[in-house]
Amino acid sequence: MQIGAGLLYPALPFIAWLVSGTLKYVVNRARHGSEARKLIGNGGFPSTHTSIVSSVSMLIGFDQGWGTPLFGLAVAVTYIVMIDAMGIRRAVGENAKRINALMIEIAATNEAGLRERQGHTRLEVFGGLAVGTLLGWTASQLLG
Repeated sequence: MQIGAGLLYPALPFIAWLVSGTLKYVVNRARHGSEARKLIGNGGFPSTHTSIVSSVSMLIGFDQGWGTPLFGLAVAVTYIVMIDAMGIRRAVGENAKRINALMIEIAATNEAGLRERQGHTRLEVFGGLAVGTLLGWTASQLLG
Protein backbone atom coordinates (compact mmCIF):
# COMPACT_ATOMS: atom_id res chain seq x y z
CA MET A 1 0.00 0.00 0.00
CA GLN A 2 1.48 3.33 -1.00
CA ILE A 3 0.39 6.60 0.55
CA GLY A 4 1.54 9.97 -0.73
CA ALA A 5 4.06 11.84 1.39
CA GLY A 6 1.85 14.92 1.11
CA LEU A 7 -0.74 13.19 3.30
CA LEU A 8 1.49 11.11 5.56
CA TYR A 9 3.86 13.78 6.83
CA PRO A 10 1.15 16.01 8.34
CA ALA A 11 -0.93 13.01 9.52
CA LEU A 12 1.94 11.28 11.33
CA PRO A 13 2.11 13.66 14.33
CA PHE A 14 -1.60 13.09 14.98
CA ILE A 15 -1.14 9.32 14.63
CA ALA A 16 1.83 9.48 17.04
CA TRP A 17 -0.24 11.49 19.52
CA LEU A 18 -3.05 8.94 19.32
CA VAL A 19 -0.76 5.88 19.63
CA SER A 20 1.36 7.36 22.40
CA GLY A 21 -1.65 8.64 24.35
CA THR A 22 -3.37 5.27 24.09
CA LEU A 23 -0.22 3.46 25.20
CA LYS A 24 0.17 5.90 28.09
CA TYR A 25 -3.40 5.20 29.21
CA VAL A 26 -2.81 1.42 29.03
CA VAL A 27 0.37 1.75 31.09
CA ASN A 28 -1.38 3.98 33.64
CA ARG A 29 -4.33 1.58 33.80
CA ALA A 30 -1.97 -1.33 34.53
CA ARG A 31 -0.07 0.66 37.17
CA HIS A 32 -2.85 2.71 38.79
CA GLY A 33 -6.11 0.92 37.98
CA SER A 34 -9.19 3.12 37.98
CA GLU A 35 -7.08 6.20 38.81
CA ALA A 36 -5.66 6.10 35.26
CA ARG A 37 -8.32 8.48 33.97
CA LYS A 38 -7.06 11.22 36.33
CA LEU A 39 -3.54 10.81 34.97
CA ILE A 40 -4.41 11.70 31.38
CA GLY A 41 -2.24 14.60 30.23
CA ASN A 42 1.38 15.59 30.63
CA GLY A 43 3.92 13.28 32.22
CA GLY A 44 4.06 9.50 32.28
CA PHE A 45 5.25 6.74 29.97
CA PRO A 46 5.79 7.23 27.08
CA SER A 47 6.42 10.91 26.45
CA THR A 48 3.79 11.93 23.92
CA HIS A 49 5.63 15.14 23.00
CA THR A 50 8.74 13.10 22.17
CA SER A 51 6.68 10.56 20.19
CA ILE A 52 5.07 13.29 18.10
CA VAL A 53 8.27 15.09 17.17
CA SER A 54 10.48 12.04 16.76
CA SER A 55 7.98 10.26 14.51
CA VAL A 56 8.35 12.97 11.86
CA SER A 57 12.11 13.27 12.45
CA MET A 58 12.57 9.56 11.91
CA LEU A 59 10.27 9.56 8.87
CA ILE A 60 12.46 12.26 7.36
CA GLY A 61 15.54 10.15 8.05
CA PHE A 62 14.07 6.94 6.66
CA ASP A 63 12.46 8.65 3.66
CA GLN A 64 14.87 11.42 2.67
CA GLY A 65 18.15 10.30 4.20
CA TRP A 66 20.08 10.58 7.44
CA GLY A 67 22.56 13.11 6.09
CA THR A 68 20.08 15.68 4.80
CA PRO A 69 19.81 19.21 6.19
CA LEU A 70 16.12 18.64 6.89
CA PHE A 71 16.89 15.59 9.03
CA GLY A 72 19.51 17.61 10.91
CA LEU A 73 16.94 20.29 11.66
CA ALA A 74 14.40 17.67 12.73
CA VAL A 75 16.93 16.11 15.12
CA ALA A 76 17.66 19.53 16.63
CA VAL A 77 13.94 20.14 17.29
CA THR A 78 13.59 16.63 18.72
CA TYR A 79 16.50 17.23 21.11
CA ILE A 80 14.93 20.49 22.29
CA VAL A 81 11.64 18.73 23.03
CA MET A 82 13.40 15.90 24.88
CA ILE A 83 15.57 18.25 26.93
CA ASP A 84 12.54 20.38 27.76
CA ALA A 85 10.57 17.30 28.89
CA MET A 86 13.33 16.16 31.25
CA GLY A 87 14.37 19.61 32.40
CA ILE A 88 12.03 22.57 32.41
CA ARG A 89 8.73 20.66 32.42
CA ARG A 90 9.99 18.27 35.09
CA ALA A 91 11.07 21.26 37.23
CA VAL A 92 7.61 22.79 36.77
CA GLY A 93 6.11 19.58 38.15
CA GLU A 94 8.46 19.59 41.13
CA ASN A 95 7.57 23.22 41.84
CA ALA A 96 3.87 22.36 41.60
CA LYS A 97 4.36 19.65 44.27
CA ARG A 98 5.95 22.17 46.64
CA ILE A 99 3.32 24.84 45.97
CA ASN A 100 0.51 22.33 46.50
CA ALA A 101 2.08 21.19 49.79
CA LEU A 102 2.32 24.82 50.93
CA MET A 103 -1.28 25.50 49.95
CA ILE A 104 -2.46 22.45 51.90
CA GLU A 105 -0.42 23.55 54.92
CA ILE A 106 -1.44 27.22 54.82
CA ALA A 107 -5.07 26.85 53.79
CA ALA A 108 -5.66 23.68 55.84
CA THR A 109 -7.33 22.05 52.85
CA ASN A 110 -6.78 18.73 51.13
CA GLU A 111 -7.13 20.14 47.65
CA ALA A 112 -4.01 20.60 45.58
CA GLY A 113 -4.64 22.99 42.72
CA LEU A 114 -1.65 22.52 40.43
CA ARG A 115 -1.02 19.50 38.23
CA GLU A 116 2.18 17.87 39.45
CA ARG A 117 2.83 15.50 36.55
CA GLN A 118 4.36 17.74 33.90
CA GLY A 119 7.76 16.43 32.86
CA HIS A 120 9.38 13.09 32.22
CA THR A 121 12.11 10.77 33.38
CA ARG A 122 14.74 9.62 30.92
CA LEU A 123 12.96 6.27 30.58
CA GLU A 124 9.67 7.98 29.70
CA VAL A 125 11.41 10.14 27.07
CA PHE A 126 13.25 7.10 25.70
CA GLY A 127 9.87 5.32 25.45
CA GLY A 128 8.52 8.26 23.43
CA LEU A 129 11.56 8.11 21.17
CA ALA A 130 11.04 4.38 20.66
CA VAL A 131 7.37 4.88 19.77
CA GLY A 132 8.26 7.74 17.40
CA THR A 133 11.03 5.70 15.75
CA LEU A 134 8.72 2.73 15.21
CA LEU A 135 5.99 4.96 13.77
CA GLY A 136 8.48 6.81 11.55
CA TRP A 137 9.80 3.51 10.18
CA THR A 138 6.27 2.18 9.64
CA ALA A 139 5.27 5.37 7.84
CA SER A 140 8.36 5.15 5.62
CA GLN A 141 7.30 1.63 4.59
CA LEU A 142 3.91 3.01 3.54
CA LEU A 143 5.65 5.54 1.30
CA GLY A 144 7.20 2.63 -0.57
